Amino acid sequence: MDKLKTIKALEEYKNSITKTRISENRRQISLCSGSGCGAYGTSGVYDELIKELEKHEIADKFDVKLTGCHGFCEKGPIMIIHPEGIFYSQLKKEYMADIVEKTLKNGELIKARLFKIQATKKKVSLEKDIPFYNLQKRIILGNNALIDPTNMDDYIQVDGYKALAKALSDMTPQDILEEINASKLRGRGGGGFPAGIKWKTCAKFRGEKFVICNADEGDPGAYMDRSILEGNPHSVVEGMILGGLAMGSSQGYVYVRHEYPLAVKNLTMAIDSAREYGFLGKKILGTDFNFDITISRGGGAFVCGESTALMASLEGKPGRPRAKYVHTVEKGFRESPTCLNNVETWANVSTIINKGSKWFTSIGTENSKGTKIFSLVGKVVNTGLVEVPMGTSLKTIIFDIGGGIPKKKKFKAVQTGGPSGGCIPEAHLDLGVDFDELSKVGSIMGSGGMIVMDQDTCMVEVARYFVEFLQDESCGQCNPCREGLKQMLAILTGICEGNGKEGDIELLEKIGTMVERFSLCGLGTSAPNPVLSTIHYFRDEYEAHIKDKKCPAGVCKPLFDYEIDKDKCTGCTLCARKCPHDAITGAKKEPHLLDMEKCVKCGICYDNCKFDAIAIK
Repeated sequence: MDKLKTIKALEEYKNSITKTRISENRRQISLCSGSGCGAYGTSGVYDELIKELEKHEIADKFDVKLTGCHGFCEKGPIMIIHPEGIFYSQLKKEYMADIVEKTLKNGELIKARLFKIQATKKKVSLEKDIPFYNLQKRIILGNNALIDPTNMDDYIQVDGYKALAKALSDMTPQDILEEINASKLRGRGGGGFPAGIKWKTCAKFRGEKFVICNADEGDPGAYMDRSILEGNPHSVVEGMILGGLAMGSSQGYVYVRHEYPLAVKNLTMAIDSAREYGFLGKKILGTDFNFDITISRGGGAFVCGESTALMASLEGKPGRPRAKYVHTVEKGFRESPTCLNNVETWANVSTIINKGSKWFTSIGTENSKGTKIFSLVGKVVNTGLVEVPMGTSLKTIIFDIGGGIPKKKKFKAVQTGGPSGGCIPEAHLDLGVDFDELSKVGSIMGSGGMIVMDQDTCMVEVARYFVEFLQDESCGQCNPCREGLKQMLAILTGICEGNGKEGDIELLEKIGTMVERFSLCGLGTSAPNPVLSTIHYFRDEYEAHIKDKKCPAGVCKPLFDYEIDKDKCTGCTLCARKCPHDAITGAKKEPHLLDMEKCVKCGICYDNCKFDAIAIK
């Protein structure tokens, strides 16, 4: 491929791609090959599909694409047949013969492969009719299911690098800054700082400058950034190029965690392709603008998600935060003005330039514009990536899109914002999710993690688990975080082990407030959120652990026993057959007995009993 040396050449190239694809008149089959679906066996499905298409001599009628993450991860591998939008999920390679012969060759739907809506038991054939998808607004994730992330032509076909051409031909750097500022785009990495203000501040300084993409996604259960880099890396590359143009930078860096091999692979290919086509390097599209991007792989330290720690790591130093009385837009990477945004923030930029700030501000709430991607995980029917307008209620996300709580159990809480987010109870399910509303109820937006918890979750153990994680990930540089988290963990562990005492709750609140106020960086200042929010909303559980030496949820093993209710037990023998330690005995159709000396409280009997005969005491 010869470099595209002019803006007109890009337009002509896109037109030629479009004409070629129209003339070929081939239907598209999208197979999700993100990390989730890949783990379920997409590669085997793909190979078998190609084999069957060739066997039936119809391979020339279909364009089979291995795409990025479609979002509905637990239903993988996923196939979408365009243009109809036929949706087949949980595929196996053995299904391909049927799908090719019946659906692709003869237009017949296979009912066994169709998606079933759990609430209504209705089967639907089209992606657009699935609540998980049709209640979202997929501005960032929408192209994931359409393009091959390793194919530059696919990205150009969906208006890729059109924003760059527009910026180079019709806009000045100041125009770009004003458009981003007018869009009210806020950083999606957790802080929510207005991107336009950050960009304009960085732009006013002279000399060497850097733009950085933070792809060090460390929240347990969160994979929004990974899926963007795997499925549409060019959107991030183009956003960074536009940022470099606006702020007067010629060098960008992507700091990506080492545990994301597919994201690194696809991003590397995207950067190499961008250089080959003339979107990166010297004299981009025939102008005087020069810009390039380098990838740096992090070692998996959670604290390196903090901007100054990330920059220190990028310089080859220990990843430790510094005080921010000198902002990184003035002195950041290599003591130079530096603008750092996360993956999702950069991915929004080209769309804003293409469609305009007025369009972007029409989505969302007054102070939180656009959409936000959430990683919806935990005790919810439909886990996956959800992209919705800012201000969408928790209830809509968890129950309408997420399908509610499995096994007819009760919703208890949802934690937003990753390990340092707060736990929000049922009373606030109607809350519209944006930066400001979440802070009002003791939580944060964070990068977009959303963990759903049901009635069997112990909120004291939840607080203990996340404090343990945060203590392990603390850099240990400042006393409040290092010592405060250590003491909070010791108190919480004691409570969960049955050694809690009067005054522990008040002491946790006191230490948490101190850590929150006086820690050096965002890890420390937000670390008490799981503790303070669970105390605020679930204080009765703390008191039950301390005063009654009971764990109401039956999670903290020293604080509960199981027993079999003889009136409810039907003698079905399922619990006895499932018990790994032979702790349950009894004759068929007779009430069973549980020997607590043998019981290890694994909960298998409790989870499998169909008659609620296993009780926690």
